[in-house]
Amino acid sequence: MAFVTNENQQMNLTDHVFSLTEREKKYLERSWAKVFSEKVFPAIPEDRFSVLYSSNKASRPNTPVNIMIGALILREVMELNDSEIMQNLMFDIRYQYALHTTSFEEQPLSEKTLSRFRSRCLSYETETGENLIYDCISDLSEEISEFIEEAFGMPKMDSRMVAQNIRNLSFMELFYFAVVNLVKEMVQRGVDFPEDLQHYVEKEDHHRFMNVHDEDITERLNRVKEDAETLMKLCDGAFDDTSEYQLMIRLLKESYSF
Repeated sequence: MAFVTNENQQMNLTDHVFSLTEREKKYLERSWAKVFSEKVFPAIPEDRFSVLYSSNKASRPNTPVNIMIGALILREVMELNDSEIMQNLMFDIRYQYALHTTSFEEQPLSEKTLSRFRSRCLSYETETGENLIYDCISDLSEEISEFIEEAFGMPKMDSRMVAQNIRNLSFMELFYFAVVNLVKEMVQRGVDFPEDLQHYVEKEDHHRFMNVHDEDITERLNRVKEDAETLMKLCDGAFDDTSEYQLMIRLLKESYSF
């Protein structure tokens, strides 16, 4: 996937905003979306994330980074989960206006898009020690604080908390996929495991697991850690040679200092 900056940010003749009534346009201009659109979105440094992608311009371009970062910020500020931020982006023109996507025929994000982006960032942090999202949002702290104060009249929010919440979510999701992959390996080898862990092989389980709000992240992480420890005992040395088992060991070690 090749890195490209988002050039599709200007209104065109088919823009959804032009279909609004004058009254609707007036309310949109007075909403929090205009503040975010003008203060936060333009300040998002897309180029910082180019290291996550290929330099081969012939490959498929990435989903615009400023839209993903903007959506993650709104997810935290509005206290939403992945499913809610996606639904709002599809059906609420304020979110489209805030993220400069009113001209898009179809909204460019999905739950998988956000999930994969967080995973890329966490993998990069593991390899280099550099937390791209944390650094990005820290640099945007003034813009985010001004947005929250001007749009909602609330005390300024600590941008570091926004960044940490996104990182916590990324780690929880990485841990979840590690458990899923180990469960699948155990199923292939015919190993029996408790019925209450069967959900990890169900198609809709990831969607159910990830539709969580920030206050539930620690609880979900503790639950998946307990399930991981149960699986490790069931492995009983039979999976020591697998990458799934080795990743689980590393994540369990990291989780106790997380």
